[in-house]
Amino acid sequence: MTDDLGGRRVLVIVTNYGVEQDELVMPVRRMRAAGATVDIAAVSTDPVRTLVGDKDPGEAVRPSLPLSDTDPGGYDLLLVPGGTLNADTLRLQDAATRIVRSFTTTGRPVAAICHGPWVLVESDIVRDKTLTSYPSLRTDIRNAGGSWVDEPVVKDGQGGWTLITSRTPRDLDAFVGAVSEELSAA
Repeated sequence: MTDDLGGRRVLVIVTNYGVEQDELVMPVRRMRAAGATVDIAAVSTDPVRTLVGDKDPGEAVRPSLPLSDTDPGGYDLLLVPGGTLNADTLRLQDAATRIVRSFTTTGRPVAAICHGPWVLVESDIVRDKTLTSYPSLRTDIRNAGGSWVDEPVVKDGQGGWTLITSRTPRDLDAFVGAVSEELSAA
């Protein structure tokens, strides 16, 4: 991972319940430790209740701001963690899909892991992209016009913006490394 992300701003979008703990906590801590400013936008300002393995209670995380008040224009990269419940609920939030589209239409990178690409599918931005995810999303991704591959991390720069995706928490080191490299290059 790149050690100097000073001056870089990252936006993480989640719901207040069901995000996979390590997919939220690990990237946020590592990017902040490298000097990035990381804001967490949730549906409300109530604590985000994470889960471990989609079932066991995890850490509570304080969001920075609500999704509805989020202006994505000041951020360099969007990160969408997974967790089945989180991603399934997040993709129904108009503010979340608005934020995703704001990043892609302005050519800024988006990173998603595990079930996080569900939000990208709902935002209709995976067409002609190659990406990975938790395996159960492959049909959704293909139906949305994307190409699904089974790799630890995939970076696709087609279409004027970069998409970085990973499969599961086991791929977090590769995922955070790819996200940090992208931020350093920006």
